[in-house]
Amino acid sequence: MLSNMARLPLHTLPAFRTVARLENLRAAADELHLTHSAISQQIQQLEAQIGLQLFDRVGRRLRINAAGRALQQAVESALQQLDDGLRAATRAATDPGTQIRLTLTPSFAQRWLLPRMARWRAQHPDLAIEIHATPQLVDLARDGYDVALRQGVGPWRGLKAERLIDSPLVALASPAAAQRLTAAPPQALADEPLLGDGDTWQRWFALHGLPGTPRPVASFNDAGHLLQAVEQGIGIGLARELLAADALRDGRLLRLSEHTLEDDSAQAYWLVYPPERADWAPLQALRDWLRQELRASARGLRSARPGSFVK
Repeated sequence: MLSNMARLPLHTLPAFRTVARLENLRAAADELHLTHSAISQQIQQLEAQIGLQLFDRVGRRLRINAAGRALQQAVESALQQLDDGLRAATRAATDPGTQIRLTLTPSFAQRWLLPRMARWRAQHPDLAIEIHATPQLVDLARDGYDVALRQGVGPWRGLKAERLIDSPLVALASPAAAQRLTAAPPQALADEPLLGDGDTWQRWFALHGLPGTPRPVASFNDAGHLLQAVEQGIGIGLARELLAADALRDGRLLRLSEHTLEDDSAQAYWLVYPPERADWAPLQALRDWLRQELRASARGLRSARPGSFVK
């Protein structure tokens, strides 16, 4: 039995973690930029020191056993806490309180966040935000980001997530397109150039009892580009209501229906951050400001001109 921490050779734990994950000494050596012999010696030293065999050897192959998996879970947690502590210490030493590193999708940055940044600066002139817009899911710990704005259902492993707002899909048109459709029967929508995902449009048609099979003329991997195309009159689009909030308020876009299309797989927006950041003053400031602005957006959406083309 392991009686005290003096028996645990801490310097071997990073090697053990990697070997446990890969179950291959040579691959672990390559990843850690060590020799095969050095990795093998560290695993042997760890097993000898604690008096437990952590891997089953079958020829030259390794298979982690029950004891190894139990230790692996504890080591992963401990090393992650050490990594988090080191990052926190580094931030503290370099005066991180003057800047927040934020990652989010390009569409959310373009359509919602950036138009509100002047109000953020007015409220927090000494707190800068580094904005990283990408459609890819960023590893906050690995890439050094403090917080993310994400859309989906979660959970995100190792991170704390706060639900900010739900945003269902709405059918949108430019004022000219909406006016053209006013005198047309609802089924005429199937003959319009539709923008977005065909399956999602099919669900929208079914929700409204419309006949026909919608065949979109274009799809987009970024909702900001889709909304820009709708504003320019290229077609009718389905998009997140929140991303269209400013355009609906200003009359640049109009809803075609009072009904929304719920999408449980991706409709919510979340504030996501490492748990140790929960009480960090800059994050608290950002959280409060986001909730304030989202409440304002929700009020604006309620007062926006309702759709009338399809009941």
